[in-house]
Amino acid sequence: MFIKSAEFVKGITGTNEILLDGRPQIAFVGRSNVGKSSLINSLVGRKDLARSSSKPGKTQEVNFFLINNGYYFVDLPGYGFAKVSPKRKEKIRKMIVWYLSYAESRPKKVVLVVDSKAGAKKFDVDMKDLLREENLDFFVVANKIDKLRKNEEKTKIKEIMGKLGMDDSSIVSFSSKTLKNREKIIKKIFD
Repeated sequence: MFIKSAEFVKGITGTNEILLDGRPQIAFVGRSNVGKSSLINSLVGRKDLARSSSKPGKTQEVNFFLINNGYYFVDLPGYGFAKVSPKRKEKIRKMIVWYLSYAESRPKKVVLVVDSKAGAKKFDVDMKDLLREENLDFFVVANKIDKLRKNEEKTKIKEIMGKLGMDDSSIVSFSSKTLKNREKIIKKIFD
């Protein structure tokens, strides 16, 4: 599938009515500062669609992007070490769980983004468990692969697979700098 158009539609905080227009939703979830927004921007071929920042916790709402007028990419807030108050962290956690578990519209697919250098952390394992409990179709993107030395990539991917209890067909390595495996991710999203 070729991505021809992408536009920001709406950001919600859980109290707004979720978009229920029948278009499939592809959700992107991961820890703060894992590069979800950069991944989305790379997939759609734009630098400025999803707001990205070196400061953890930039995304604090559920953002909807209309792709090819037929799908939504849904950028969920990052979980984990965002530099926000404990009360705000809990609100973000509840917003993510609400969208994935209780919202009227369920995502067709979820992309769980993990930092390839840091590896899968407890928050990532908890998210994988939630996605399985909710019976959501998902795969893992091991992001920021360009930050690893060539001989580290296979080892890090195996570590992530082991921590998450997944096989290599469920994990794709990626770099927004080199666009390594961009087409493979798009294919997995739209299959």
